[in-house]
Amino acid sequence: MQIRLLLFASYAEALGTGELALELPEGARAADALAAVKERAGADRLPPKPMIAVNQRYAQPDQQLSEGDEVALIPPVAGG
Repeated sequence: MQIRLLLFASYAEALGTGELALELPEGARAADALAAVKERAGADRLPPKPMIAVNQRYAQPDQQLSEGDEVALIPPVAGG
């Protein structure tokens, strides 16, 4: 199945793009999308634990994905 992956801030910078099309096996979960991203060149500079959103709603890593889902990886934010 194919999903649309949106990357923000340091994720977009590290991978050189704000959006990717990922091919994942049926039954894949949000954590599988993150694992696929971590295999790409530049991923060694990524923060380890992003927030994950699926179809514009925050999601847990074990959320199952479906064909055409939009998954966003949002890096941790520090504030003061």
